[in-house]
Amino acid sequence: MEKNMHGMIAGGSLPPIPAKRYFTIGEVGELCDVKPHVLRYWEQEFNQLNPQKRRGNRRYYQHHEVVLIRRIRELLYEEGFTINGAKLRLNESSQENSVQVSHQRTNGQHQDSIRTELEAVLKILSK
Repeated sequence: MEKNMHGMIAGGSLPPIPAKRYFTIGEVGELCDVKPHVLRYWEQEFNQLNPQKRRGNRRYYQHHEVVLIRRIRELLYEEGFTINGAKLRLNESSQENSVQVSHQRTNGQHQDSIRTELEAVLKILSK
């Protein structure tokens, strides 16, 4: 992989995330093109980023955290957000996701009540 003058992967293409359960900080650094000390700093700044810590305080990141780190990296390095701006953007997108889930639940409940009513009508008509 070629790196540009800032030491980042040229062309902005990051390697695919392998199908693994846990990743070490070194692996995440390579997958996201971010140095380990930056990842440790981001853990302090972004409360959504909370890797498991095991023996010797070694960090183990899960797939969703690697995706989140890539999003943080994109916001900071490519879109030019500040840390606070990136936090706000991540909070906005998480709120949008919860609203979508809420709408899906409401729609599902609505469909269930319609189904129940239709079944009752079918019973009445079949008599």
